[in-house]
Amino acid sequence: MVIGIIEDDNLLRKALDTSLQNQGYTTILAASRKEAIKNIDSSVDLLIVDIGLPDGDGINLYQELQKNGRIPAIFLTAKDDEKDMLKAFDIGADDYVVKPFSIKVLLKRIEVVLKRKSNENVFMCGQVILYSDRKQVFVGNQSQELAKDSSKGNIWGIDSEFIDPNTISVMISRLKKKLNESSNVISNVFGMGYRMGD
Repeated sequence: MVIGIIEDDNLLRKALDTSLQNQGYTTILAASRKEAIKNIDSSVDLLIVDIGLPDGDGINLYQELQKNGRIPAIFLTAKDDEKDMLKAFDIGADDYVVKPFSIKVLLKRIEVVLKRKSNENVFMCGQVILYSDRKQVFVGNQSQELAKDSSKGNIWGIDSEFIDPNTISVMISRLKKKLNESSNVISNVFGMGYRMGD
């Protein structure tokens, strides 16, 4: 597993690097936004991102790095600011840690995020990535059919028995409107459900 560490504090970056390598992870380091853009690629399984970077905001950087696909992230900050936390979670953060923190606790949080990532149901098509376990859609490549019954089960779990079948139709209709119907990303498959892709 490859973990990208984007942290401007040299001592903390080195401590994270050493701790993660001792746990068997491969690391890619960046001390600034500019270095992160240069060094971080799609091989990264998880990002640890400092919100306060010397040449930019970690939250905006994370959005930029996700253009080629979603990468799980844990944000680090020296400020216990609710506004920053909510903004990070809104763009897809998996966790948020306030400095100072225990390395052991951070390692456990990393383990949990990576485990969650490996168990997630992910549907991708073109610029659309659907995380059914999280009930999140990211505009971010393969055809994927979604039967109504399995879609209900993936979205609502055991409670899907109590969901009206038209609920899926309404949700798909709303999603198509948000994606701009001219994109034809989602199409009906008669008697089956829906297809994502061409």
